Amino acid sequence: MTQLAPTAEIAAQPSDTRRNLVGLDREGLAEALAPFGVEGFRLRQLWQWIYHRGATDFEQMSSLSKAVRATLADYFVIGRPMVSMHQQSTDGTQKWLLRFPDGKEVESVHIPETDRGTLCVSSQVGCTLTCKFCHTGTQRWVRNLEAPEIVGQVMLARDAFGEWPAPEHDRSLTNIVLMGMGEPLYNYDNVARAMRIVMDGEGLGISKRRITLSTAGVVPMIGQVGAELGVNLAISLHAVRDELRNELVPINRKYPLEQLMQACRDYPGLSNARRITFEYVMLKGVNDSLADAQAMVQLLKGIPAKINLIPFNPWPGSVFECSSNNAIRRFADYLSEQNMSAPIRHARGQDIMAACGQLKSESEKLRASERRKAAEAAAS
Repeated sequence: MTQLAPTAEIAAQPSDTRRNLVGLDREGLAEALAPFGVEGFRLRQLWQWIYHRGATDFEQMSSLSKAVRATLADYFVIGRPMVSMHQQSTDGTQKWLLRFPDGKEVESVHIPETDRGTLCVSSQVGCTLTCKFCHTGTQRWVRNLEAPEIVGQVMLARDAFGEWPAPEHDRSLTNIVLMGMGEPLYNYDNVARAMRIVMDGEGLGISKRRITLSTAGVVPMIGQVGAELGVNLAISLHAVRDELRNELVPINRKYPLEQLMQACRDYPGLSNARRITFEYVMLKGVNDSLADAQAMVQLLKGIPAKINLIPFNPWPGSVFECSSNNAIRRFADYLSEQNMSAPIRHARGQDIMAACGQLKSESEKLRASERRKAAEAAAS
């Protein structure tokens, strides 16, 4: 594990009263800049400088006049979240602990693979769902992230990989999963605003086919996601019987499996070429029996599906254990025999607590003095 020093050179500081342009959509940007005479073609240029070229300073915007650049710098910034801590796993996974001007923190994770690079983005500070096996769920919900804070996570990762504008081939950041801290559908307006910026062809330009939104089952919002955003859908399933899922994923008490499965069947654009991903963490003696696998086949019948089997990632204080390799393989083999796609996900970033279900703000574990010591050690 490599632990790097905090960096904040391009972050908007708490004492800076200038407005951050990052996170404003086209309409919001036009409204903010209209009093300064920036409209039409110049507005489009500014949009491209921010979201396509990744400019962090108005002086970089050479196609705008010096007078316009100077005026904009007096009233606006092009900020990113401040990096409180940056860690890199032995397997190449990277995790950023990000701090916002109000002092609240979240984590983002980049997972490199041979054919893609996936950024796991957070949508809330903390989480309301309290799923029993999830480390993040032990941290109380504090607030929703605003659109600038969600878009900023993607832009900061682009900064880290020097991918402005994004190259056509061999990109380090190709995919986004809204699977970090929080339940995205309990912050839908901000998530949707952020993803529209991310998907804009003249902006960050990441296709909706490369974005996956994961929900624990906020049933009334699922159809809206498909109709308005058209991104891929993932469901944090983890149990195939209501009585067990009520305990593991408490939102099931409000939206039980029958309702959830119907919402999945009705998801716009669903087809064999575009399946729903069902996340299923493997818990020893809890949900890993052959009977559970058989029940899963019946539950997902008629839904084009991919089941990601996730070996449980242990964390301090958890009461669960990971299923044995034999139990996981037996579960996967049965689903495969039923012509269901059920890959076993290999844990990534475990040595930096960046694996699935392990995200939890480092501010909960490290006092400010300890973070300073870590930064000093890394710098030396």
